[in-house]
Amino acid sequence: MPRSTVAIALPAPEFNAVHEHLAEAGYEAFSVQSPAEMAALLSTRNDVGVAILDGENDFDATLEMYGMLHEAGREIPALLLMPPRALGRMGLGGRGYVKDEYFTRPYSPESLRWRVEAMLIRVENVPAAAEPEAGSAPDASEPPADSRIGAPQAEMVGKKLGKIIIVFNPKGGVGKTTISINLGASLQINKKQRVLLVDCDTITGHVAPSLGLEHPRTLSSAWRDAAKTGTEETVGEISAVHSSGLSILVLASSPLHTEILEPKRVANAIIGARENFDWVILDMHPDYGPLNQALFEQADRILIPVTPDVPCIRAAVQFREVAIELDIRNRLSVVINRSNSGVAAADVQRVVGIPDIARVRSAGMLFVRAADEGKSAVERFPTSKVVGDIDLLADRLISGSDSASGRRSGASTEGIRGRFRGLFDRLTAQVS
Repeated sequence: MPRSTVAIALPAPEFNAVHEHLAEAGYEAFSVQSPAEMAALLSTRNDVGVAILDGENDFDATLEMYGMLHEAGREIPALLLMPPRALGRMGLGGRGYVKDEYFTRPYSPESLRWRVEAMLIRVENVPAAAEPEAGSAPDASEPPADSRIGAPQAEMVGKKLGKIIIVFNPKGGVGKTTISINLGASLQINKKQRVLLVDCDTITGHVAPSLGLEHPRTLSSAWRDAAKTGTEETVGEISAVHSSGLSILVLASSPLHTEILEPKRVANAIIGARENFDWVILDMHPDYGPLNQALFEQADRILIPVTPDVPCIRAAVQFREVAIELDIRNRLSVVINRSNSGVAAADVQRVVGIPDIARVRSAGMLFVRAADEGKSAVERFPTSKVVGDIDLLADRLISGSDSASGRRSGASTEGIRGRFRGLFDRLTAQVS
């Protein structure tokens, strides 16, 4: 079915750059340079899923266009470009549409594309795959029925199956890879568990370089080899072994050669790894594409690293809403990263509305120094306080604990908005 369209109220050079990336993703975008043009577009198109508005150059016009998105029965979310000190004027005072998002200049068109795609996943209706007709032959390209995604895992009887842990936030730069590496090292070294760490980020992944593994064999190259030889290996056989004992699997070395990584096949390979590892940790790219959705479905727990800043908190709230659509909400846990940055971790947890399973203090230089040596901080600085935080996270995963604070959040929408107001007031005051 046709994908939603995007209304973009950005200057022409920015529109062209953003439009190019959205077009690559299959979205149609329209330039709107005034409230009149926005009104005309909305009156002629009923498939506008998201509007990108510029509140930095003409805030009054943006307010007028923003209002149009919620008139005549519409509830179109907006991605709003705002100067940091003006964030409190729109939406953050408890009046904004809960699915709006905010960003500031400078930004990259590619990052905007991923944020738009994440927002549109909530407004697009993706049809379910058609059931095969009675009596029809199965598709020879599909794996056997008992190994496909969604197949009952009870079929793998007789072995203790490992757990799949996903580390994900739709915003980059929040510590996903750092937490993935050090959580894996803690489980492997300090908890004597067998761990497979998978770099699922085929675009900007850097698990292997951070651990000093130069040019490791990748899943995509192994599968291309298997297509020629007819001999297929397990992910455990393909993975590289780090000095810590961690097994490291990289999906691809280049984003240009990932066509072989068909989502169902990758997910099935990850499922198979549970037979040989206690934990399979997936470090994910910040997107909601088919591969990530296939992996979300298989996760036992999804950890969301959240730093105490406005864009990251908004991204975590967005993922919570997407998780409801994907029926994975009950698997989410927050890891509050840089938890000693001056904003109360308890406030962050309540605003995001997801239980926090751990709080990891700031220790940037320790992680940098460890990575420079191709090691985790768990190996290099085993007695540091931040490694103690990571060990506590590992303990809670092993024990099945839900929350570091010992309580679940059941906040109402109005309650969340009110908490946003107080928290954002404090955050924006720091940059004013």
